[in-house]
Amino acid sequence: MRADGRGADGVRVGLGTIAREWGRIGCIGFGGPPTHIALLRQLCVERRKWLSAGEFEDGIAATNLLPGPASTQLAIFTAWRLRGTAGALVGGICFIVPGLVLILALAALFLAGDPPLWVRGAAAGAGSTVAAVAVRAAVGLVPASWRRKGGVGAARGRWIVYGLAGGAAAALAGPWLVLVLLVAGFLEIAVCSTASRRSAGRSLSWPLLAAAPAAGGGLLALAWVAFKVGALSYGGGFVIIPLMQADAVGQDHWMSDGQFLNAVALGQITPGPVVQTVAVVGYAAAGVGGGLLAAAVAFAPSFLFVIAGGPRFDRLRTNRRVQDFFTGAGPAVIGAIAGSAIPLALALRHGWQFAVLAVAALWLIAGRRGVVGALLGAGALGVAAGLLGWPVD
Repeated sequence: MRADGRGADGVRVGLGTIAREWGRIGCIGFGGPPTHIALLRQLCVERRKWLSAGEFEDGIAATNLLPGPASTQLAIFTAWRLRGTAGALVGGICFIVPGLVLILALAALFLAGDPPLWVRGAAAGAGSTVAAVAVRAAVGLVPASWRRKGGVGAARGRWIVYGLAGGAAAALAGPWLVLVLLVAGFLEIAVCSTASRRSAGRSLSWPLLAAAPAAGGGLLALAWVAFKVGALSYGGGFVIIPLMQADAVGQDHWMSDGQFLNAVALGQITPGPVVQTVAVVGYAAAGVGGGLLAAAVAFAPSFLFVIAGGPRFDRLRTNRRVQDFFTGAGPAVIGAIAGSAIPLALALRHGWQFAVLAVAALWLIAGRRGVVGALLGAGALGVAAGLLGWPVD
């Protein structure tokens, strides 16, 4: 794969151009990965013709094989294709920073010691929808994963088992969810290949370490949580929710359940990937410095994966074991995202919030309407609830 600084038309792409265009997408990229991919395709393939359609689709396929935020990695990858390491750094940073600045500003507002009534109401309303948003995200991933596993009855059975295991882990296992996802992937490799179980056992030694809670506390614990979010979140941004909730709320007590719901909602209504939710967790743990540290640690693996692995992406895509891993890990991820809705729903405290959750579920799942609209509408209902004297704290 080339990274010679020239587009498909042979014109050299300047770093200033990359900074401007990727920064623009970072500012207007509301709506999550589908929006990011559409904007990058419009820029790189349709408008500027820097990449061919085939090159762009290969980039999507390659970055979907990596853990971490796929749309962010696609932004880094397309910039890497145009200007190598320098392009990847400039494009990725400019894509990430606008949403990061906005989400930290909102975190300062929503996590203030005594925010005004309308802020508390908006937070309680938007947070009420998060469980429905998680289920919507899981449902959207099912068709592609179901097709991937093939039509053999045993494969379908394993898909269901992996999904149930992921759901149970998200609801019950807390920070050990990562281990369940990885075991599902490696188990599928063992089933589908002739590799010895001894070799598979060696492969599982590092996931045990990676899934373990961090020793100590403070910034070290925060960095560990952010690393797990950035390096071990397979299959979509929403799988980070049970990972973060177990540490931020249950273990380290940086946030209350309600504040965590607010953090997830902020990650949905700001441009950029859902992974930026970790910046709100960092802010709750250690202020602006903690938010910046968490974001830097969470996004660093994406840069490393693309810069170091870009030349090898073709081989990665054709590696049978990699494909088998994602065949197993994929349904476990879907189950984990769906399972995360249970503790998220249980975190709601007031009756009117459950009514908002029900309306959001109809809007998102039955009506297949937009997430941002649901969050904004629920926030407005929360403001109205506060003004009516209903509890919002």
